[in-house]
Amino acid sequence: MAKPAPKDNPYAVLRNRDFLFFAIGRFIASFGQQMLTVAIGWELYERTHSSMALGCVGLTQFLPMLAMTIPAGHMADTRDRKKIILAMQLVLTLAAVGLALISSYAASVSWMYGCLLASAVARTFLWSASASFLPQLVSREEFPRAINWATSSFQFSAVTGPAAAGFLISLTGSATPIYVITALTTGGCFALVCFVKAHHKPAEKQPMTLKSLLGGFNFVFNNRTILAIISLDLFAVLFGGATALLPVYAKDILHCGPHGLGLLNAALPVGSLVCALYMAHRPPMEKAGRSLCWAVVVFGLATIAFGLSTSFWFSMAMLFISGFADNISVIVRHTLVQLLTPDSMRGRVSSVNNLFIGTSNELGGFESGAVSQWRGPVFSVVSGGIATILVVLGVAWIWPEIPKFGKLVQPTESAPVTEPEQEAKRP
Repeated sequence: MAKPAPKDNPYAVLRNRDFLFFAIGRFIASFGQQMLTVAIGWELYERTHSSMALGCVGLTQFLPMLAMTIPAGHMADTRDRKKIILAMQLVLTLAAVGLALISSYAASVSWMYGCLLASAVARTFLWSASASFLPQLVSREEFPRAINWATSSFQFSAVTGPAAAGFLISLTGSATPIYVITALTTGGCFALVCFVKAHHKPAEKQPMTLKSLLGGFNFVFNNRTILAIISLDLFAVLFGGATALLPVYAKDILHCGPHGLGLLNAALPVGSLVCALYMAHRPPMEKAGRSLCWAVVVFGLATIAFGLSTSFWFSMAMLFISGFADNISVIVRHTLVQLLTPDSMRGRVSSVNNLFIGTSNELGGFESGAVSQWRGPVFSVVSGGIATILVVLGVAWIWPEIPKFGKLVQPTESAPVTEPEQEAKRP
């Protein structure tokens, strides 16, 4: 068998020193944050026995994202992105140390919310800076592979992090060790990013005006391709998410108990992980637009099948397929958003993308719960899957160029243009 050419070798991008340090750092930091999420939920409920206390965790995470995402994007475009990443990793490390001390001394849970608020603000700035920094570490030809490997590492952390946290809590009966581990992982990420040689040097430091803050929105709404793929993902997540109702299905429909609920929660990220590993060993998509549309349709069909299922293992399979299909859309969206955006705008466009998708995740959970309360969980999930498929048809009708979009890497046709060039091409 002939040895694959370097450009077709899925592991070639891992020889990129800067990308390797960055990817490993992000993986261990994500692993720690996944553990932290489990530990926070367990400790808060153990200490308060209040569902509202758990709900306040989501609110604490959501409000900083809503308030700080746009300023975070502006900063990512006008400051050194590597320095932002390092500063935010330090904040996350200090927040984890604070949680460890609060847990160890059984201090008031209000202090825990303070640490969570600081973490949420740091992650908001980190998301925009990291997403816009990654294209500077690899070539345009390598970028889809880099997205694949970054997605793979995140999904692997989403599977192993909660499992490791559950094991440690059952072993020690305390969340304190997990907070210590999280501090070590974020500190480790800080150290690895320090070894990355690439720096982002903005052309000029723009003042934070209303016009500059809204630059990301203006760019997205004037770029039909980016607007279409973000809209498709936004409404698919809003209508098609069944994860918010997994506890209801586990208890009342599938009758699988807490252990089964854990497996159901793991099925989606496992599907995404398998997809990411599979895509990493394939050449870049030749028909990215068609692949994106079909992936969302399959996601909707799998959601419908899950909603109608009364078999635990069939439900597991449908969640696995949902995760697999969803990851295809994630890869296409992240790749195109970065490749079709000029570097001077990547931070703000990434922040708009994060805001839309993050908001749809939160609202999607609310929508699923509200419809379930009104018409029952089966109707909620099945109608959401149908709505997802209708969204694909709507996007294909409003933006007919999306299903026709070709190769995911088009170095000449899709190369990012400068802001003056982009302005000249607008209708």
